[in-house]
Amino acid sequence: MSRVGQATITIPSGVEIKNEENKFWAKGSKGELTTIISSNIKIIIKDNLIKVESKDNTSKSKALWGTTRALINSAIIGVNEGFSKDMEIVGVGYRGALSGNKLSLSLGLSHPVNIDVPEGLSIKMDGNTKFTIFGADKQKLGQFAAVVRSKRPPEPFKGKGIRYVDEFIVRKEGKKK
Repeated sequence: MSRVGQATITIPSGVEIKNEENKFWAKGSKGELTTIISSNIKIIIKDNLIKVESKDNTSKSKALWGTTRALINSAIIGVNEGFSKDMEIVGVGYRGALSGNKLSLSLGLSHPVNIDVPEGLSIKMDGNTKFTIFGADKQKLGQFAAVVRSKRPPEPFKGKGIRYVDEFIVRKEGKKK
């Protein structure tokens, strides 16, 4: 039995939901998201509660049960409150700037790194070394944050690079004589 799948989801006020054949649709103040639902999963909507159940007892439906519930919950939280990731740029001369829909990063390379911000996400710069990425889609937000971080991942000796604010970098000792 899936412990995640057993939990019910409460629908907050201001969020509209619709369950069609194999799609779950949620709309709120932060946007609109759809999630694909497997044919092995059944969704029951009753009295502002969503319950996700497995139609049969196969291993595939057991595996998708908790995952489907988590995806639906993330969609509801995303359209109601939204998600955010705080990131920082560490290093002498490393900085970032936002111009329109492009994030421009100076990371010690011979050229600036320009990254297009995907639709549905927004960035707020806090100075030129800290920024926050906002969005309703948790997967798209995490993927974009990982792409930005991959442009200059933090190195273990001085800690220079792009990292999440709450990330812990394991530091190494330098060369010894």
